Amino acid sequence: METPKRRRSNTRARLLEGALEVFAERGFHGASVEDICERAGFTRGAFYSNFGSKDELVLALFQATTDRLLEQIEALLPELATQPGTLLDAVLGLLDEAAPDQRQWHLISAEFTLHALRDPAAAEALNQQRAMFRTSLTGLVEQIAEAGGLELTVPAEQFVRMVIALHEGARSQSLLEPRKVPSGSLEHTFLPMVLDAVSRPSR
Repeated sequence: METPKRRRSNTRARLLEGALEVFAERGFHGASVEDICERAGFTRGAFYSNFGSKDELVLALFQATTDRLLEQIEALLPELATQPGTLLDAVLGLLDEAAPDQRQWHLISAEFTLHALRDPAAAEALNQQRAMFRTSLTGLVEQIAEAGGLELTVPAEQFVRMVIALHEGARSQSLLEPRKVPSGSLEHTFLPMVLDAVSRPSR
């Protein structure tokens, strides 16, 4: 028998899934609460019993992405001591897996970022989500670097910021010009050069 807690969790998950589709189709501002409820098969009451606003719903989408990333990192860490992977491959792989539908996620992320630039409250909440994301990746970078006998000459958090910046910019270009810029090509070409410039063997 489904418990009230599980029913609420399922409702929330279906609203998030419906919102992801509607936001990608109509944009953050173009999508209404009614559109999201219709797609998910729920009423406005169900929406507002789970989320206070569209902003809160989008931030929940970011949180779900961060949670998946944390699970993936926790699964990876035990292997690093005996089988250290390639730092960049591990980080880029996690960035891609955290957002399986790259086009859909890029549309939502880019538009909400623009919204946050105009809305201080949304900016503060988004910055908190991004900080959690970076903290997780930074911990992974530090663990892999140590296991692989590598020392970064810049703070690991700054290196992660740069990796994310290149990844997000490259994703935009590959979505617009998939033949000229295949997905992942810019990152895998240039990030090894950057890593060589900001790292050295551990003493």
